Amino acid sequence: MSSPNVFQRASAADLPVAVKGDGIAILTADGRRIIDACGGAAVSCLGHSDRAVTDAIKAQLDQLPYAHTGFFTSEPAERLAAMLVERAPEGIGRVYFVSGGSEAAEASIKLVRQYFLEKGEDRYRIIARRQSYHGNTLGALAAGGNEWRRRQFAPLLTEATSHIAPCHYWRFAEPGESPEDYGRRVADELEAEILRVGPETVAAFLAEPVVGATMGAVPAVPGYFARIREICDKYGVLLILDEVMCGMGRTGHLFACEADGVRPDIVLIAKGLGAGYQPIGAMLVNETIHQAIATGSGAFQHGHTYMGHPTACAAGVAVLTAMEERDLLANVNAMGERLRSGLEARLGQHPNVGDIRGRGLFLGIELVADRDTRAVLDPKAKTHARIKSAAFARDVMCYPMGGTIDGVHGDHVLLAPPFIVTPGDVDEIADRIAAAVNDVLPAAA
Repeated sequence: MSSPNVFQRASAADLPVAVKGDGIAILTADGRRIIDACGGAAVSCLGHSDRAVTDAIKAQLDQLPYAHTGFFTSEPAERLAAMLVERAPEGIGRVYFVSGGSEAAEASIKLVRQYFLEKGEDRYRIIARRQSYHGNTLGALAAGGNEWRRRQFAPLLTEATSHIAPCHYWRFAEPGESPEDYGRRVADELEAEILRVGPETVAAFLAEPVVGATMGAVPAVPGYFARIREICDKYGVLLILDEVMCGMGRTGHLFACEADGVRPDIVLIAKGLGAGYQPIGAMLVNETIHQAIATGSGAFQHGHTYMGHPTACAAGVAVLTAMEERDLLANVNAMGERLRSGLEARLGQHPNVGDIRGRGLFLGIELVADRDTRAVLDPKAKTHARIKSAAFARDVMCYPMGGTIDGVHGDHVLLAPPFIVTPGDVDEIADRIAAAVNDVLPAAA
């Protein structure tokens, strides 16, 4: 079990020691084989023992492990940037590499501020959505709407951020309201907020195309992001899409925003870009933003020691190559449908399962006290955490979260298995997760 010297996330945790990766599973020192049905935190998209990726990392270490970007660029960074730009949404022309999602979000917030200053505009406000998550550094935390994570650090967070409603039709639509009408109503909150704080002060709107950990794999309704884009264009506001959790193939598209047909100004990626083999993230930027910096001051006033890390970029190249050469996005879509159908067959009529949703291999199960009324479970019961424990006892991992609805009420578990899952793997995951739900919330009770 875990050492007394490691500062664990939870001080009382006595965790098994992971010793080896084996496909979609992690082996422990005490002999368990635990199926990773959530990718850790939607990270391990190629599983835990991909030889092609580890070989690419080893080769890069032999060639050049690290070079500071104040002095050098590197072949892996140049190659990965070219691959990403070639595949990115229209207008994206530059890639700024970082070490993870929080760094990507932080960089985007600073970039949009500098961009407008370079243009002679004093814009500084970021608008995001309640029940969102954009990282744990202070700027990213301030932009995010995860109340549980924000609460104790509120005195440290900038007041230059504000939040509008999330887009969660199943939970928040009014009776008889169509998905399209609902989407228009909540998207129009962005225009109202821009007008409230002053259009001349708003730099960007920041949102996840499919909301991840905080709400549990919630996609936007049709037309929502088209309206958001229209509002951003009307007021000269930049659109930042945070695809740290939902991007890089997780929803069945390399970029999650493809499903919504929306053109972002900045896209944030991480997690699946390195697939857990190396820490890496990136901020993808449209050429107009880059040119404003390049023809203005000439430098983005930001940076990190490990940005553009050659070994991390080599891993990213290998991960992206593996996805394409093995046609893994087709498997994401096929196995995502199978997993969703399997969960619905096993849990769709469960009195405490309100909604099963998501895209591709990015699925959420929202848990309720009553399926018909959508009444919430008592937050003190920590049902989501108990299901995580019950699943882990059955040697399968799921990613739980409480406060799904407002930061206090609401429970869900998130599933994000590796893209390499087989039909047999998917059926086993569905069986074990359904059993874990029934362990904590017996259907006959």
